[in-house]
Amino acid sequence: MELLQTIFYTLVALGILVTFHEFGHFWVARRCGIKVIRFSVGFGTPLLRWKDKLGTEFVVSVLPLGGYVKMVDEREGDVAESDLPYAFNRKSVYQRMAVVAAGPLANFLLAVILYWVVYSLGVTGVAPVVGSLVPGSVAERAGLQPGQEIVAVDGKLTPTWQALSGQLIRRIGETGPVYFSAKMPGESAQYEYQGQLQDWLMAAEEPEPISSIGLVPYSPKLLPVADDVVAGDPASTAGLMTDDRVLSADSVVMEDWSAWVTYVRARPDQPIEIEVARGEQTFLAIIVPKKVVVEDGTVIGQVGMSVKIPEWPKGMIRKMDYGPLEAVTQAFQQTWDTSVLILDSVKKMMIGLISAKHLSGPITIAKVAGAAAQYGLSTYLGFLAFLSVSLGVLNLLPIPVLDGGHLMYYLIEIVKGAPVSEKVQMIGFRVGMFLIVGLMMLALYNDLMRL
Repeated sequence: MELLQTIFYTLVALGILVTFHEFGHFWVARRCGIKVIRFSVGFGTPLLRWKDKLGTEFVVSVLPLGGYVKMVDEREGDVAESDLPYAFNRKSVYQRMAVVAAGPLANFLLAVILYWVVYSLGVTGVAPVVGSLVPGSVAERAGLQPGQEIVAVDGKLTPTWQALSGQLIRRIGETGPVYFSAKMPGESAQYEYQGQLQDWLMAAEEPEPISSIGLVPYSPKLLPVADDVVAGDPASTAGLMTDDRVLSADSVVMEDWSAWVTYVRARPDQPIEIEVARGEQTFLAIIVPKKVVVEDGTVIGQVGMSVKIPEWPKGMIRKMDYGPLEAVTQAFQQTWDTSVLILDSVKKMMIGLISAKHLSGPITIAKVAGAAAQYGLSTYLGFLAFLSVSLGVLNLLPIPVLDGGHLMYYLIEIVKGAPVSEKVQMIGFRVGMFLIVGLMMLALYNDLMRL
């Protein structure tokens, strides 16, 4: 079932992105007086097929992994005399540029719309309060202290751990100072700290910026307090109830939930004397964990109780609500920041500052799509917006066969006063195909290695 859901959410995401991209080309082509023969989304067996009053055929196929807009063009075959005024190649270079650029621009517009919805729904996150620091790490050497809230990185505000992670991601592969602004919760005074990066996460395949910088986020201590007790299981038989806290086991103090779980797992079918706190009272009980065989054949003990999740301290859960106009501003800013991040990552990959192993393909996209959908609508829409920006940015790269390559040819045509020769375009097409296929194969290889 989980696999089917992942496939479904991936196909929905790709279908939306491809449709918006191709509709951008289609809409501007129509406005420029170009006759569109076919608007096609997907490959494989057609699911839907119809024509509009202007004669354009619309096709939706089973696999939404691509699409195209076929226009009247003398370079692609004979064109009827009556259709010549509506041919793509007969239009001015600026009109052709508009048609080509419209696809990526449609993806940026889609991203703005999606981010607007996300910000309109409100953004929730956890304040970046330091729980502990990894000895010898960048953060520890910078002088940050447990209990401090990191309010900014490199001068950019970080109201949540997600925002802080986003700021650190921008520094992957770099060498140089990184600046932190921090304060103690409840205080207004801020303190400045400087860490030093050295080829930071350059070779990391799956970088974890927060842990790699040496930060361990604060979280409330998970005490061995029962939330749900399964009827008939050892905990219930021993008399445990919701909100009971296990103080000790065989006189060993149980400081947290992890210690209790570890103790129980190691003692299947063995009696354990436990001290339990219920309200203001304490009592002793004997509990015998039942024997359970897990997937790898290991035998463990279980007692049939779940942990009570503690409440976060007041003020640490940040809910940022935006009005409709504020959400628009945030959406445009997020789209711009994401575009800059993607371009910067491409540049770093080209000059060797980050590993090509960061490149991801369809398998990773599918896994993230499925996971994002499970986290809720906002997370899925945010992922979809990120993908849309990625598609827009990558399509504008000056590589022949991509929209950016065609725009490059048209800019040369404006400067030169004549179109780029067919021979040069054909050479560029072959080079572009080689690059794109090579990148796709590398991305797929990286995906398979991650499996």
